Amino acid sequence: MLDNADDIHPLFHGAPKTTEFKKLRKRIVQNAREAIDQYGMVDRAAADRPRWLICMSGGKDSYTLLAVLHELQWRGLLPVDLLACNLDQGQPGFPATVLPEFLERMGVPHRIEYQDTYSVVVDKVPQGRTYCALCSRLRRGHLYRIAREEGCSAVVLGHHRDDILETFFMNLFHGGRLATMPPKLVNEEGDLFVYRPLAHVAEADCEKFARAMAYPIIPCDLCGSQDGLQRQQVKAILDQWEKNNPGRRQVMFRALMNTRPSHLLDPALFDFAGLTLGSEQVEENPVEIPRLR
Repeated sequence: MLDNADDIHPLFHGAPKTTEFKKLRKRIVQNAREAIDQYGMVDRAAADRPRWLICMSGGKDSYTLLAVLHELQWRGLLPVDLLACNLDQGQPGFPATVLPEFLERMGVPHRIEYQDTYSVVVDKVPQGRTYCALCSRLRRGHLYRIAREEGCSAVVLGHHRDDILETFFMNLFHGGRLATMPPKLVNEEGDLFVYRPLAHVAEADCEKFARAMAYPIIPCDLCGSQDGLQRQQVKAILDQWEKNNPGRRQVMFRALMNTRPSHLLDPALFDFAGLTLGSEQVEENPVEIPRLR
């Protein structure tokens, strides 16, 4: 990647010239490109050029997502039109001018929409319960509507590797199922894709990247501090495991890409009843697992 002033997207102007940052940037871009290719997020044989709605919260992850997708588009590696979108949900103290000013300055096509979902959440959620689930559903519904209005075929989210791991363990500990956020899915209505191009990217890399680029981060605590969230508890467990055994997160993430249905207990995934002596037990060979950080 060249860093000449006339050969770089504005989102990368002012990037540190250190070797460490260049390696970080290259790793994030490569991880995102791997996910986009591996999970078939782009149909390169399609006649029409698709349009993606990039969901911007103003956090480190969404800034990283925005920069990486524009980098890939800038290099001709992502034949997609991109539209950034921020949904101002009416949280008290939300700095409403930060993202519009930033996106305008960077020359990024964008749409800012105000919908007071915060009042709805506060009214509907009983005292002592967390806001996240209802808030997320309301936000997702508005984003789907905006995507349709803007002619987008996909809603693109900034969830990273650690989000996916945390969701897996939340489902395991609290939901009684083996499931997580997929990198690609179709919404319930069947008319929009949902993509997570940062699925292979470590949260620590997003944090280092956004901090090094000095992006104007909007903290995700505008609904008030709510201690004891299940995700916070799971994150603390994973942090401790990682501290005790560096690299544990990546090993667990690779396991999500390397399942063995015959060695689990779900008869809907494997025909245990039909398994007979002398029959050859065939395991599906997964695609080659990329060597991620």
